[in-house]
Amino acid sequence: MHRQANALTITDQRGVVHVPAASLAVLLLGPGSRITHAAMGVVGDCGVSVAWVGENGVRYYASGRPLAKSSRFAEAQARIVSNQRLRLSCARAMYEKRFPGEDISALSMSQLRGREGARMKRMYAAEAERVGVPWSRRSYSPDDFEAGDNINRSLTAASAALYGICHAVIASLGCVASLGVVHSGTDRGFVYDIADLYKAEVSIPAAFDAVASDAIDPAAEVRRLVRDRIVEAKLLPQVVADLHELLEVPAELEMDFGDLLLWIEIEAVPSGTNWSTAESI
Repeated sequence: MHRQANALTITDQRGVVHVPAASLAVLLLGPGSRITHAAMGVVGDCGVSVAWVGENGVRYYASGRPLAKSSRFAEAQARIVSNQRLRLSCARAMYEKRFPGEDISALSMSQLRGREGARMKRMYAAEAERVGVPWSRRSYSPDDFEAGDNINRSLTAASAALYGICHAVIASLGCVASLGVVHSGTDRGFVYDIADLYKAEVSIPAAFDAVASDAIDPAAEVRRLVRDRIVEAKLLPQVVADLHELLEVPAELEMDFGDLLLWIEIEAVPSGTNWSTAESI
């Protein structure tokens, strides 16, 4: 990958393609990719998240600096995750988006997990019936992508693509990917939290459609289908709106550069100022 003006040039055995950097949310670089310093400069200026991934895009190694320069989202997220009452309330709000019209305000986390598990089983069965693809159960090995059958490989690839998009938005807003509300113990807990809101509309139908299409490589086909569904559903602005709502960050706040402040017990004061006084010397 190289840079020409404000566009990325992607070169492979088929030729050269120009891609406007400002039109990208996340750039996934797989094994064998090479990118120049100038190309990294333009994607950084455009706020594009860059992730280095493994074969088939199912492993995540590293990412670049996000667009956001403010800590508003990270502070709101930390406040929620560190308070049991606020965390449960946020988790319920996440599940409410998956169960519209149902009152789940009194359900515990174990009850919510059980209801979500039953919903996913019904969804897999319904999608299999819709496209006529044989289905038994969700089964995959994190260390052996090829071990699964076509539909399970497609579901894994579709989820990985959706995780990349959600991770890009989360990082761009300045959230902390590891501070999950429902998921914990992993460096991408919050990514899984947010991606789970959209699997029913984006990744799962795309996976079943890819297998039903009799494509030579369903795992590659599903990434194209996920891309198309993300564009059609205008998912990126939806993820931004949902993060504002779930973390209770006012939507009217602009993603500008945050002020660099110094924390003291009851307030924060500007940095870049010499705060010494005669009493402190």
